[in-house]
Amino acid sequence: MISPEEILDLLKSTESYRVERTTSTGNMDKFCEAICAFANDMPGARKNGYLIIGANDDGGIAGMKVDDALLKKIAGIRSDGNILPLPTMSVERFVFPDGDLLVAEVRPSDLPPVRYRGRAFIRIGPRRDIATEAEERILTERRCSFMATFDGTPCLNARIEDLDVDYIKSSYLPKIFDAETIAEDTRDIKEQLASIHLFDRDNDCPTYAGIILFGRNPKYFLMGDYVQFVRFAGKDKGGEILNERQFEGPLYRMLPTLESFVKDAIITQRPVPESLFRERTVWNYPEGAIRELVMNACMHRDYQSNMPIRLYQFDDYIEIMNAGGLYGEARPENFPSVNDYRNPLVAEAMKVGKYVNKFNRGVTRVQEMLKDNGNPPADFDVNTITAFRVKVYATTEADLSAGHKSGTSQPTSQPTSQPTSQPTSQVDMTIEEKIVEFCKEPRSLAEITSYCNFKDQRYFRERYLSPLLGTRIQMTIPDKPTSRFQKYKNICSN
Repeated sequence: MISPEEILDLLKSTESYRVERTTSTGNMDKFCEAICAFANDMPGARKNGYLIIGANDDGGIAGMKVDDALLKKIAGIRSDGNILPLPTMSVERFVFPDGDLLVAEVRPSDLPPVRYRGRAFIRIGPRRDIATEAEERILTERRCSFMATFDGTPCLNARIEDLDVDYIKSSYLPKIFDAETIAEDTRDIKEQLASIHLFDRDNDCPTYAGIILFGRNPKYFLMGDYVQFVRFAGKDKGGEILNERQFEGPLYRMLPTLESFVKDAIITQRPVPESLFRERTVWNYPEGAIRELVMNACMHRDYQSNMPIRLYQFDDYIEIMNAGGLYGEARPENFPSVNDYRNPLVAEAMKVGKYVNKFNRGVTRVQEMLKDNGNPPADFDVNTITAFRVKVYATTEADLSAGHKSGTSQPTSQPTSQPTSQPTSQVDMTIEEKIVEFCKEPRSLAEITSYCNFKDQRYFRERYLSPLLGTRIQMTIPDKPTSRFQKYKNICSN
């Protein structure tokens, strides 16, 4: 609330669009119209407006007495339903030697136009009037610009000290701006963060995106901002709890931890015999698929909910559930073809960190990886309004047997890039042996992936190609691992 000293300054202020003075105590229509006009903030100054009762037009104090009845009557304007959307305002009595003042402080609305009994009032200079059609259109356009997603709204209880500013400056900003731009930017850190929607200038506080991504203690402001992992014995939640962990903190720290946990604690491998003298390694789940689903849960969850992201593992399946159903344009009938972002700022930061790609291929990639690994398709439950649930089933001996017979992980036809000197025993070769054989001549990742009848290059590289590097396969450009001209060849073919 404004201080007594600031009130005295306002009485003499030339900013007449922010102040309405009156000595009347009974004209409720006048008071409501003034509050409605301040809430609409037609000048767009984003400054609070003040209805001051007990002051003359020249700014002098009239010497009246403000009693509790008047105080309650003016305070009741906020919620009597005549002004919609409800204004954000506070009412206070100030006592001065020359008399009392009743001050109603009105904050500009984020949802204009605000109407009193169906009419939108505005202030232009000292004049209060009904908004024209053109002025209402301006207010409506302003409403659209103010309707930020939750992650873009200010976290009013937080301050700049609640962000890990050192990490943002040293690691995050260099990922989105070049060194020259950063060196030339001499603005205050708050202005820099505001330019990427991590800080709110008007309220002098971080946005929720800033807290979620880089907050020192996000759970203090968002009680449900963590991931709960539970390993149950058996096939339902009635089984004994074998392991339980909680992951919390800003996403820049939590996501790498989750990645490592998925790889080391959830993904397991075992040998499966293929013939009398040969066996192959199979995984219970493709690591890339579980990683993709966990990252998507962190990106799309409703951070206003107190429910954490649930990562539950059972004997034969994994269940991932996060608060918030399908959002925006995404609906059950068009899922997964259509995607929308509940947290666009969080999504963009996760893309910068290379945790997601925002190509709307996540679900398709998950299903491809599961198929390549011999798992049944993931089961997505998109009909719940308040939550999103997916079940991923582990590989079984029946799946492996069926996949082996149908050639799930084996090529059913020879790609055009296949060498003419293919061994006659090709169908019995393991994936690793096929890679080594095919790379007697330098081959690109796309060629190798296609030859082995896989669709997802990233999954194929992580699962099959990378373990062979340095032992049986080598890069043709080892100094630039991510070069688009990179190829791979059999070490023995040098």
